Amino acid sequence: MRTAVEPVEVRRPSAVRALTTLLAVTAAATVAVELLNYWYAPEQEFGLAVRTGWAMLRSLGFVLLIGQVNKGRVGARPFGLILAVTTIFAVGRLIVPREGVPALPGLVGFAALSALCVAVVVLLYRSDAVRAHLVRHRKGLVVEGGTISWREVVPKRPQANGWLLTARVAAFTYSPLMLVPALVATGSVLDGRIAAVPALFLWFGAGIAVSYAVLFCTAFLLRGRGWARRALVVVTLGVLALDLPLCWWLLGVDGLIRDGAPLLTAAALTLYSLHRTTPTP
Repeated sequence: MRTAVEPVEVRRPSAVRALTTLLAVTAAATVAVELLNYWYAPEQEFGLAVRTGWAMLRSLGFVLLIGQVNKGRVGARPFGLILAVTTIFAVGRLIVPREGVPALPGLVGFAALSALCVAVVVLLYRSDAVRAHLVRHRKGLVVEGGTISWREVVPKRPQANGWLLTARVAAFTYSPLMLVPALVATGSVLDGRIAAVPALFLWFGAGIAVSYAVLFCTAFLLRGRGWARRALVVVTLGVLALDLPLCWWLLGVDGLIRDGAPLLTAAALTLYSLHRTTPTP
């Protein structure tokens, strides 16, 4: 005899289940394509190893995104967008050798991974079922009526639209996109370019400082502060003004293309997202 109502398990929509499966396949494909590119690379140098390792770490990003989707988090859409876009750039910059043409297996793998990333973005932004599922906020401790409970915490700030969240996530990629080429440039310093040591320290320091600057700006940006919007634009332009010349000086034209293009893309996405939003009076 039943004495209580048994909980009913709500089955997730088919589009959400398809998205989680697609994300798992994309995470595995990221690792496979990077290992394939590294295997066929004519020169398996230090810089290629660093860039390959950074690109492979993006598979963890897709695993985290699966958790966000399963929990129905509202931030999963902008996170998935910037992860897919930067993954395409991170992998694409490695399949093209400095000389000659890319290996056919690398091109096939890159094409397959690009198709997977595009499919992820399409499901995140074009599926009504996925959009209706991704509406929840993070959980936290809530004190109400003298009791403490662990439940969803609705932000007290004004509801941020998708473009503001996209600008926030895109801006958070500035720091790693600066630190990776700085780490690659240590190889040239070890080869005898001692004069570049101060610039290298500046690069690392700026990469770390940018993460705190973005955190500060975006915290007030989501609260509708107009000055935070202008500050994030200044930070974005400053990042480009510092990182691109250092890429060209320490890594050459090849490094400028491989490491500067992903940062330029993230910056363009940030500025475009800010442009698409309306400042809160």
